[in-house]
Amino acid sequence: MPTPHSPKTERRESGAVRLDTAVQFLKGIGERRAEQLGRLGIRTARDLLWHLPHRYVDASSVTPLVRAEVGQEVACVGQVVAKGVLPTRKGLRIFHAVLRDDSGVLECVWPGQAFLDRSIAVGQTLLVSGPVRFYHGRQLAPREFVILADADGDSDPLASGKVLPVYPATEGLSHKVLRGLIERHLDALIALSDDVLPEPFRRAAGLRPLAEALRAVHRPESAEDAERGRRRLAFDELLDLQLMLIRARAIAKRQRSGVAFEIKRDLTSRLREHLPWELTGDQQRALREITADMTSAERMHRLLMGDVGTGKTVVALFAMLLAAENDFQAALMAPTELLAEQHAATLEWLLAPLEIRPELLLGRQTASEKAAVRARLASGQARLAVGTHALMQESVSFRRLGLVVIDEQHRFGVEQRAALIGKGAAPDVLLLTATPIPRSLALTLYGDLDVSTLRQRPPGRGLVRTAVRLASQRERVLEFVRRECSGERQAYVVLPVIEESERADLRAATTMSQALQARWPELRVGLVHGRLKPDEREGVMRRFRAGEIQVLVATTVIEVGIDVPNATIMLIEHPERFGLAQLHQLRGRVGRGEGESYCILLSDAPAPDRLHAFAATADGFRIAELDLEERGMGDLIGARQSGGFEVRHARLPADADLLGQARELALKLIGADPALQRAEHQRLRERAVARFPRAVELFRVG
Repeated sequence: MPTPHSPKTERRESGAVRLDTAVQFLKGIGERRAEQLGRLGIRTARDLLWHLPHRYVDASSVTPLVRAEVGQEVACVGQVVAKGVLPTRKGLRIFHAVLRDDSGVLECVWPGQAFLDRSIAVGQTLLVSGPVRFYHGRQLAPREFVILADADGDSDPLASGKVLPVYPATEGLSHKVLRGLIERHLDALIALSDDVLPEPFRRAAGLRPLAEALRAVHRPESAEDAERGRRRLAFDELLDLQLMLIRARAIAKRQRSGVAFEIKRDLTSRLREHLPWELTGDQQRALREITADMTSAERMHRLLMGDVGTGKTVVALFAMLLAAENDFQAALMAPTELLAEQHAATLEWLLAPLEIRPELLLGRQTASEKAAVRARLASGQARLAVGTHALMQESVSFRRLGLVVIDEQHRFGVEQRAALIGKGAAPDVLLLTATPIPRSLALTLYGDLDVSTLRQRPPGRGLVRTAVRLASQRERVLEFVRRECSGERQAYVVLPVIEESERADLRAATTMSQALQARWPELRVGLVHGRLKPDEREGVMRRFRAGEIQVLVATTVIEVGIDVPNATIMLIEHPERFGLAQLHQLRGRVGRGEGESYCILLSDAPAPDRLHAFAATADGFRIAELDLEERGMGDLIGARQSGGFEVRHARLPADADLLGQARELALKLIGADPALQRAEHQRLRERAVARFPRAVELFRVG
């Protein structure tokens, strides 16, 4: 998404080209190339200007091929002098290319990526980066490669010692062509850009003017020059995001119309007395924070963030009972029927000594069952409700809804959450997530919420041992899985794709389920993936939870879902294809009973260091930090899919100082001018609204 602008900017532009000019009308770009640029989201002159490099290659940081030593992480540049696809005895196809520079040659290998043979050609100049290992000689296993020059005799663009920007590219539009287009129009487009950050704020933060920053990121004199430019753009982005989040928080916490819960110590005290375990310190602290919110004169708008198995449901139940003992109703909404049933069963078990039974409302219930539940909710006879999207239907009404709890809240859209919340007169809201994130990212994603964090795990949770295994150990791993499942345990086998493809040499869920069923006729093997209808998928998972299926082959549809204490093995094929946080969520599906459990990462290629780092820790927050460092803000911002956020320039935790400055400035601005109505703040408001379209509702006046 391009960085926004003020409408006034365009009215001041002169000449034939404006920032909103369609890209096909720029010199050197016709309809065909405009279509290629469109695949990158470049449709206007502004989009071209804001298509920023995603990395740089500094001639001083490139390692000569002959000096790439085993055990190092290197970036090298060389010309392809030979290439081919090599099959292995295990059936894996490996693409390899031999690179040459002035110092010598080096072989590069891409296991399982035979399709690269169609895009890499002899004579091209490649930039490759990754670890160097010894396997039948010295080999580089690139994590990334860029075609710097085609096989047309052009010189190496790094030969002059420049810092080379590398742009996100697309098929049919090379990095070289893209660099040329941007360079051709850069000065004219920068001249049309308007800096809306007030000068005093910019100077106080030690940031460059916008024009200098844009020139530095596109045409850097050094790596440090490019970084200083990026930090200015990152500050603007974080400031706009914080303006939106702080405004949203202020609106969400507007004073309630005389409704505040009282601490009555009736149902909540009785639940504490009958709990079969002691609450952890984190749970007690979270309860104090939630209670303070619910008894205040302002609406609660809080996120309860906890690693897998830290007891979020119990904390949510105390909040629901606080509402109930004040003669209000509470509703818990989950993203799937299976998860809703699981929550209802857990609450029913915990509430049995209190003689309270939660109502369960699901889409698959019969018409008469749903009508009976709706009647009890409307009359107030039912104080606690658990359900799926069925709770949001127009036919569902509550007599006095005081608290809404939304589990795995990122699985619901903003409108869906609002539909349930709107069934009460300004009810308190508690959002739950099992995706731990670092504090810096929490302030970015959830700056409109108060956040409580659970790290400690209650006693009685089994240990999950994590191991990285290679293709040579496959038979031993599969025999271990068979032995465990024959001994009345259960296993998950997770794969990254549903079906095999010529474009990627990856094992697939469908073929794996068939192979395992043929291999283990004495075991029942099930299959779930995203293309199954929801009722089919949940039917298979119910059978797995009931013990009717011993081995469940799946894609990542099971990363958040059912609680199966008897499942003790999580086998993940091609783990290098998953993010670390995603691997942690998958690992959290086992270790939910008292027995020892195992997470096995089975990799065909030499396992990257990141997998060993993952195996060495069970701390979800530490893994989230590693994931953030590895993938960057742009990918992880998806954790709040429905919020409409896209952060492209900021890099956390490295930019934590910028985030702090941006948040401080946003608090000051919103505190003095809540809707940014003053003339001196108007352009800031317009930019924030343009960058984050949902902000238009937050800053609408009147």
